[in-house]
Amino acid sequence: QVQLVESGGGSVQAGGSLRLSCAVYGYTGSTYSMAWFRQAPGKEREGVAVRLSDGRTRVADSVRGRFTISQDNAKNTLYLQMNSLEPEDTAMYYCAKAWNGDLTLNPNKYNYWGQGTQVTVSS
Repeated sequence: QVQLVESGGGSVQAGGSLRLSCAVYGYTGSTYSMAWFRQAPGKEREGVAVRLSDGRTRVADSVRGRFTISQDNAKNTLYLQMNSLEPEDTAMYYCAKAWNGDLTLNPNKYNYWGQGTQVTVSS
């Protein structure tokens, strides 16, 4: 059984930083996509960043230059470093995993999801 567990959310002031973590349990495939999504109240789920098993990454235009996705393979953990946070970044952040190695930020393409971690940025 595959399980994704996020952590690291919290409340920060605008301009601050947070690092989100997503620990992955139970997945044994060698090819995959792992991504971060976010969803604010009343809005659709939005793809933030994706990393493939071969190391390639893609970051959404809205966060490029501020957010970085990375992974520690030894710890089976995905990270999202978020700098220069803005109030508009306030949302529930989810990590997700897909079987196919595809740089997609379409949430419908992902097979496994974590429970989410809340990020709140105040002005």
